[in-house]
Amino acid sequence: MTLMIDYPEGLETAVSTTKQEFAAQVRLMAALKMFELGKLSSGKAAQLAGISRVEFFEMCGRYQVPIVNYSAEELEAELAQDLAALRD
Repeated sequence: MTLMIDYPEGLETAVSTTKQEFAAQVRLMAALKMFELGKLSSGKAAQLAGISRVEFFEMCGRYQVPIVNYSAEELEAELAQDLAALRD
């Protein structure tokens, strides 16, 4: 499917990219944000960005998007379980 968006003329030049690079960056940024918000899985986000899942995870690191979103309580419970398993 195709999504068309309007943007100011010359915007790609203002951000020092070609039209194709600009389109790829917009897709990547949309994919990263939707993944970060829990709207897309990593696989679907990678498809939206037009890259492999491994490349998408690399982009998550580059743009500081967490791959795993645990709440503080979930993280604490997970760590407690892991520590208990190590003691047994």
